[in-house]
Amino acid sequence: MGTPTRLVLLFGGRSAEHDVSCVSARHVAAAADKDRFEVVALGITREGHWRLAVLADPLPDRLDADGLPVAPAEIFAEPDTVVFPLIHGPMGEDGTIQGLLEVADVPYVGSGVLASAVCMDKAMAKLVCAQHGLPQCRYRTASADDPPEEVAEQAVAELGLPLFVKPANMGSSVGVSRATAVSETVEALEAARHYDHTLIIEEAVTGQEIEVSVLGNRDPEASVPGEIVPGAEFYDYADKYLANGATLLVPAPIPETAAQQAQRLAISAYRALRCEGMARVDFLYEPEGRGMLLSEVNTIPGFTPISMFPKLWQASGLPYPQLIEALVDLAVERCEHRRRHRRTDR
Repeated sequence: MGTPTRLVLLFGGRSAEHDVSCVSARHVAAAADKDRFEVVALGITREGHWRLAVLADPLPDRLDADGLPVAPAEIFAEPDTVVFPLIHGPMGEDGTIQGLLEVADVPYVGSGVLASAVCMDKAMAKLVCAQHGLPQCRYRTASADDPPEEVAEQAVAELGLPLFVKPANMGSSVGVSRATAVSETVEALEAARHYDHTLIIEEAVTGQEIEVSVLGNRDPEASVPGEIVPGAEFYDYADKYLANGATLLVPAPIPETAAQQAQRLAISAYRALRCEGMARVDFLYEPEGRGMLLSEVNTIPGFTPISMFPKLWQASGLPYPQLIEALVDLAVERCEHRRRHRRTDR
């Protein structure tokens, strides 16, 4: 055995998804092969302070972003280091952390600055995907500064009811509401603008929620699709992480032609958005209507016990520990490729 790779799990963060990140980091730490990896837990508190977290044995249910204060440059400068960002949402999944890691010239898991930023901003991602001809549900955007009553009336007239309202830059269904009347749409807009300046209003699609995991750099591969059957009215934050009422069906009970379509579209969206390393691609499936409709692409999907990304790869023949190894290998491959193509001379 050679020298173990120093795998830095970067977790916590200042977004509303802090708690989800702490759970994801715990489970990656538990699954990482201890013969290949020396796992280091680097937490960011809700206030933005960097902490070297303690990895207790046995591990708790979640890691806490506390411990000794540390300068991230000291951690990143250690040899044979690969960073695994597990910070969901803004200031982690949106290209900010990725930019820091690029400047530090350290290999890291997942997409680079551009793909991370575009995928985090769902309004921009929708524009890119539309330009590539990818099928999506009907939607419109609004600014948090727009009069909510006017936006609500126009959205209902254009898209009908019910509607879904969400902040453009957020994940884990934080700030997402379902509205069945103009008045509820106004309330949903008021709730969403607490999280972002750009808001998205989408038509409600009656169909199945399908997810596909994608893995790879220049030659990505798609997992078998899975289906989420919400335990609530829709797959909201509580249903995902608190009530555990949702049912995950792997593989998804859909025709083989539909499964192949989902895999093909997932890779097309992945490439269109210039993703690398990994992503989870979400769809809404209308069996008797428009077929697969692209919903969104998540560049740092959850790694909790109920998260679809690792579950789908396990069902596709890649167990959790080997998935982590594959992600680290892809991070190193991409970093080496960028170093070869980065000119410092003139």
